[in-house]
Amino acid sequence: MWRRLIGPLAENHRVICPDLRGFGWTEAPPGGYDPEVFAGDVAALLSALDVHEPVDVLGHDWGGWTAFMLALRRPELVNRLMAAGIIHPFVRPTLSSLRGLWRFWYQWALSLPGVGPRVMRTAATSKPTLFFLGARPEVWSEEERRIYAEQFREPERAQASSLLYRHAVLRLPAKLREYRRLYMDHRTLLLFPAEDAVQRTIRLDGYESNAPNMEIEVVPEATHFIVEERPELVLDRARELFSPE
Repeated sequence: MWRRLIGPLAENHRVICPDLRGFGWTEAPPGGYDPEVFAGDVAALLSALDVHEPVDVLGHDWGGWTAFMLALRRPELVNRLMAAGIIHPFVRPTLSSLRGLWRFWYQWALSLPGVGPRVMRTAATSKPTLFFLGARPEVWSEEERRIYAEQFREPERAQASSLLYRHAVLRLPAKLREYRRLYMDHRTLLLFPAEDAVQRTIRLDGYESNAPNMEIEVVPEATHFIVEERPELVLDRARELFSPE
């Protein structure tokens, strides 16, 4: 996802690009598929790399949620934060968001024991387009789609996805109530795609008392996969946010 941004950002920054556990080239252990655990993984990685100063963090989707968790649970490790294609942790339930819950049907399906991993492996093998629903198809070549999807043919990675969505379905609603009582003062930018097929009914206002230094930019004509659809915009915003102070 970040292949078009890594080189340009590395011209002026040290760039560390870990995959979340269970995804990409990171191992897929049998448990720990909770973004707060992911944030602990990032903290441990920074320690292992002898990075002791606060870092700028950039993430998309669950990676963006992990960035928020790192800022909330280990605030001393974060300097500035940029998240894309994800809501923030301080959202309040509204009538429109409740009406839009049906859009999360795939999370419920993928969270089912046995069923979820089987769906992931079947999609990776025969219908990889299912991983890109709601996006503009011209963004990826067939080879890029294959590279993205084929990791989920591995049973442990299909299981990792199922466990992550099981967490989202069973534990995240209660966690959201907890997060609405927390506070972060990091300078933060949230890039939210206006055409996100799943999250667009969720209201993003009401965060000011939790994150007074956060700005939200709703990007028109962008779907959930904003980093790949609008890499130049994401790069420009990252350069601006992470410029030397």
